[in-house]
Amino acid sequence: MKSNKPLNHIPQEAFDWYDEYAHGGMSRRAFMDKLGTLAAVGYSMTFLTSVLMPNYVLAEQVSFNDEDILATYETFESPDGHGKGRGYLVKPTTEKTSYPVVLVIHENRGLNPYIKDVARRLAKAGFLAFAPDALHPSGGYPGNDDEGRTMQSALDRGKIQNDFVAAAHHLKSHPLSNGKLGAVGFCFGGYIVNYLAAIDSQLLSAGVPFYGTPAVKELRKNIKAPLMIQLGELDQRVNATWPEYEQDLKTNQVEYQMFMYKNANHGFHNDSTGRYDKENAELAWQRTLEFFNEKLQ
Repeated sequence: MKSNKPLNHIPQEAFDWYDEYAHGGMSRRAFMDKLGTLAAVGYSMTFLTSVLMPNYVLAEQVSFNDEDILATYETFESPDGHGKGRGYLVKPTTEKTSYPVVLVIHENRGLNPYIKDVARRLAKAGFLAFAPDALHPSGGYPGNDDEGRTMQSALDRGKIQNDFVAAAHHLKSHPLSNGKLGAVGFCFGGYIVNYLAAIDSQLLSAGVPFYGTPAVKELRKNIKAPLMIQLGELDQRVNATWPEYEQDLKTNQVEYQMFMYKNANHGFHNDSTGRYDKENAELAWQRTLEFFNEKLQ
């Protein structure tokens, strides 16, 4: 049965339920039960799940076979984390001795195809990009987000954070690095960008957290790196943390920009789900590239 409801008429609460489910605040059964209540007003479950759940075929903007990039995997040492880490390294195929480098940090479900494509987009734009997989200690991203989310929640969060710190140092000191490190992350990855800026004031040269919560308050005084904060107007959960975070950035005289994208949900940059907002995502990405080009060259 097909729904006769257009995508932009899906009630906002469906996106809010998905956000709660995706971040561990609701079980899959409860999420599906709530979606079922929309059937009475003309939505089919097939339509709703196809809109809300990721379809990674949609997320490939740059093929791994693109002649302008070379994608491989690389491991790194993480003695304060899980011992060793692994990530997806993508470099431009131009003959240069060094590049500005960008760490790409996934959501709370491991290194899925969307995040790998983001790394390829950065390499296509001239950056050396590295996307670590927090799930490497458990065998790596399992091929679906539900299992990946469960796997990531079972790992020690402190060790995961230390793995990303180790990945940042690994990338910054890479033989092809120009020594200036940027970081971009989404959701949990947005939090990790904020955390990297706060845990070591010398680590980042620029950070772009997409809809990420801040590091704990006592660490924020360490932030020195310029930040570009990307937020969706409808993302009440993350946006509630912004006023206090902004005040701390002002107090500590951190260079920052915040962009609030009108009518955009949490996850609006992720082009594999119905939360994707093409116009806002493209604008946010253009701003991200311009920011990194300014701060990392």
